[in-house]
Amino acid sequence: MMRSLSPYPPRVDRISHRSVPNLLSMARDIHSVVFALTAIFWFGIMCRPATGHAQELSPDLAGRLAHAVMQRWPQGEPPQTGAPVRWNYELGTLLNGMDAVWYDTADADYYRYVKQCVDQLLSPDGSIPTYRLQENSLDNILLGRQLLLLYRVTRRPEYYTAAALLRKQLSTQPRNRFDGFWHKQIYPDQMWLDGLYMAQPFYAEYAFTFQEPRDFDDITRQFVLIDEHVRDPKTGLLYHAWDASKKQAWANKTTGLSSIFWARGVGWYMMALVDSLPYYRQDDPGRAKLLTILNSVAASVVRYQDERTGLWYQVLNKPGAKGNYFESSAACMFTYALAKGVRLSYLPAHYSRNAALAWQGINEQFIKDEADGSVTFSGTVKGIGLGGTPYRDGSYSYYVTAPAVSNDPKGIGTFLLAASEMHVVPIASEGRGQRAVVDAWFNSQQRSNAAGQQEYFHYKWDDFSNDGFSLLGHVFRSYGVTTDTLYSAPATEKLKGAQFYIIASPDIPVKNPHPHYLQPEDAQQVTQWVKMGGVLVLMANDPANGDIEHLDQLADLFGIHFNQVLSHHVIGNDHDMGRIPVAGNGLLFHNPHTFFMKDTCTISLKAPAVSLLQDKGDILMATAKYGKGTVFAVVDPWIYNEYTDGRNLPPEYDNFGGAMELVNWLVKQVPRETFFPAGAVSR
Repeated sequence: MMRSLSPYPPRVDRISHRSVPNLLSMARDIHSVVFALTAIFWFGIMCRPATGHAQELSPDLAGRLAHAVMQRWPQGEPPQTGAPVRWNYELGTLLNGMDAVWYDTADADYYRYVKQCVDQLLSPDGSIPTYRLQENSLDNILLGRQLLLLYRVTRRPEYYTAAALLRKQLSTQPRNRFDGFWHKQIYPDQMWLDGLYMAQPFYAEYAFTFQEPRDFDDITRQFVLIDEHVRDPKTGLLYHAWDASKKQAWANKTTGLSSIFWARGVGWYMMALVDSLPYYRQDDPGRAKLLTILNSVAASVVRYQDERTGLWYQVLNKPGAKGNYFESSAACMFTYALAKGVRLSYLPAHYSRNAALAWQGINEQFIKDEADGSVTFSGTVKGIGLGGTPYRDGSYSYYVTAPAVSNDPKGIGTFLLAASEMHVVPIASEGRGQRAVVDAWFNSQQRSNAAGQQEYFHYKWDDFSNDGFSLLGHVFRSYGVTTDTLYSAPATEKLKGAQFYIIASPDIPVKNPHPHYLQPEDAQQVTQWVKMGGVLVLMANDPANGDIEHLDQLADLFGIHFNQVLSHHVIGNDHDMGRIPVAGNGLLFHNPHTFFMKDTCTISLKAPAVSLLQDKGDILMATAKYGKGTVFAVVDPWIYNEYTDGRNLPPEYDNFGGAMELVNWLVKQVPRETFFPAGAVSR
């Protein structure tokens, strides 16, 4: 029996999360036909006959499992015997998976669940009643990633206050003599692989968000210490833990190392690497170190992947040994880290096959559809530790007799993370090596963050609030495209590392008292870049919210003119006034949608420009070919977070589906042979 590798319908098959057209429906030219057939062929190669009795899975498996979690655990974790929900890392792991499903579907139910689970643990002042700073437990840091997400989305101060408390713990966390974090206060001098995932991605995101670049040296140090002290030179695998004092009974008296290569421990470490790396600057020397470590760990891990099932044993280097078993959360972690590493160009493309084989095995071995329509995920080891009371001796027997359970939060969370990566495998190589740059010069608005620092916002990749393009950036990165920002005027030389350049709603004085108006020399530079093969995206606005006059100095060169009129004016919450029906089967949108646009201008065209979308006789989107390049123009930045992430519009509106189709179309406009080298844009 064959199983689908994708947890949702393939993304090219799933342009709207509310409709599932055929995979070939987007293949309107030879290039996309070839791609679609290649994707189908790839899935056929990777899908192998099921080894057991498991039934065929529903294509929306991840969504079904996530909804089952929300129904079973309305407070975010399995109910305990009368105990209140506490601040804990298992909930953090689960909610990391929920975040991924939200961003892949734009279904705000997942966001609301995350928010509800975190809010119940916070006081109005941002304190965390069930958190104990004096425990100095790295496990308590993981859930802080949800605080950062909620702060970045809502900008509410209590989330920042709570996140800053966790950051304070890292400032005072005890360290061993090599400067490595203790895992907990009760585990002096010990570094566990688990601790890297618990702390480092939060540490990196906090440093990135609140402009603390020097912290990246410390973040790098923690990874390097593990690599230097915990790696076995023969197998390349990582031991579970290291006691720098060499005092523990489980520790080797010469090296201080534990004796077992625990699969989930290595999985925690790999996930920590791929989740921390996105926050590093390209020129940070620590980034190169982490990439080297990631590639080394990946090469070692795949050597111990079971060829028949695609899975990994609980004790990695003892396949088939008495008591050893395949463990589900580790398989999900390796799948996630390998697939994400490939998509973001951290790892070579051939690791996609290992991820696919693992995903097939996960679905065959650990997923069961229940009669009530819910989903059970099995095979997750409940917990592993070292030392403590009663004492855990770190022996082989201890690891393989640890019970595996069903529907464990850590297992489900890591499954959802793996699902988020596997569902974009068919498209993740489409934009590999390409770079999408958003303008921060013509729209250079800044605001104060909760730390009192100035930050760029308004149509920016890193802005998760209503004003931002964070979800659009996620869509670009799903195609393997790197996202970047240009903070200066767009000289041709500065754009040479980019395939896409996006200008959205240039500033007017009411928005920015010191706007940088687009000048004729700017238009000349950008035009030359387009002529050589660049894809230019122009997103205007209505005259009261964006500078149309100067933007037209550039748009007019391609036969596109933004008219200084107010259209689609929306009063209050009367969304019908901004309703844009899209029939599909067009040059750009192949599937039907209902878009929402609020307060726009309109477009007039001359050759070579052509219309892509009209509403009531007004042109809303247009394109023009210019030299080797392409220009796309739209009357509004209609795919910013407020109208794509599912939190604000009625469910019939599908700007997210439009963003998916737009990015798919834009990626196809990049010439196959282009002069643009890969690499960072000059800032």
